[in-house]
Amino acid sequence: MNRKDVLEIKRRLKKDSCTFTRMCGCYVDGERNRVVKLGETFLNLEDEEFYKYLEIAKKALSGTVGNNLLELEFPLEEESSGGKQQFLTALRGSALQNEDLLERFYDLIIDNYEYAGNYLILIFHDAYDVITKSSDNSKLDESEEVYEYLLCAICPVSLSKPGLGYLADANRIGPRIRDWIVCPPESGFIFPAFTDRSADIHSVMTYHKNPKEPHTELMEHILGCTARRTAAEQKLAFESIVKKACSGDEDASREVFCEIQQELSGMAEENTAEESEEEKEPLLLTADTIGELLIETEISEAAAAVIEESYREEFKDESPVLDHLIDTKAAEAGSRQKQEKELIQKVGILEQELKDTRMLAGLQEESMPEGPKTYDVILRVKPEKAAQIKSQMIGGQKCLVIPLEENEHAAINGVNTTV
Repeated sequence: MNRKDVLEIKRRLKKDSCTFTRMCGCYVDGERNRVVKLGETFLNLEDEEFYKYLEIAKKALSGTVGNNLLELEFPLEEESSGGKQQFLTALRGSALQNEDLLERFYDLIIDNYEYAGNYLILIFHDAYDVITKSSDNSKLDESEEVYEYLLCAICPVSLSKPGLGYLADANRIGPRIRDWIVCPPESGFIFPAFTDRSADIHSVMTYHKNPKEPHTELMEHILGCTARRTAAEQKLAFESIVKKACSGDEDASREVFCEIQQELSGMAEENTAEESEEEKEPLLLTADTIGELLIETEISEAAAAVIEESYREEFKDESPVLDHLIDTKAAEAGSRQKQEKELIQKVGILEQELKDTRMLAGLQEESMPEGPKTYDVILRVKPEKAAQIKSQMIGGQKCLVIPLEENEHAAINGVNTTV
């Protein structure tokens, strides 16, 4: 599923376009005990509940594809009898009407989901009549297929914060009652994935609110898939590689990381400029690409070799998408860092040129015949005024006489003088 596919499903989660047929759930306490179960015909819910549950469902489809939203493929063994994919297919086919399948589903999550606290398991069933679109994306009034799917959201349930409130019965201000509140989902999934506007029964899209610490047990033990790293995890792993190459030196590793980020950002801009109007496959950043990029930087050959080799080992199973490794703030810092280096180089060149000029002037001065090198009076006048200057004896003192017209002014040592 790409961003366009996700948005198509998400746009339907509104009062007038939502077609959820049924919603079921199970509230679990911190001891993994079932507190209460629920099962509702979704469209029969009161408006206040309807909108709250709809908001939870939309949250389970929020975030960035490749970071908060990860698409996983089912291994072949999970698609055979008794596998997780086969189980989810049966649950979908029951339209959440089979209590035995629902009980197995709740048990699967309760036995494997790692969360220290209370949480609510919600699962929605929907059948989306996918409208055919023409090549220019105009909708045609006919169905292409019915996309039947399950949307699951696992929401923490936390106790509201203590505080004061108005107690109407006693007509006074006092401690308010603390309630257990259902929070936005921390994890979830949609099965099957909606790819190219069609159901892909071999894939499932998972949701992770915190991409730095995703629930891998959801991917592996609950859904039976091989866990993938989020973009946030890949970025942290890459930063760790750079730090290792700099022998743990925080300042040096930060400088190198920012420089690499600046290069990655430039590569992404070039790739975007070369893209056509049709959507292209994401640009994967292989170890060879990293090696070529490092040649363009000022990073030492030894550190570059360590980074390339560590990168090859770290991402041997799956090369990250270029955009997933870009740290915008670090890239901006790298750009400033590059500008500062260029400025320092320019200043160094100018200082050398000035030094060379002074040295040349000194040599020329030494080659001049000996004579007076300082003067008591230095005049700077307009060319037409120079011819008017005369030498004259006044009061027995030799003087320079400079005639001035009424509209002319003079400056002596930079100070305007009225004559």
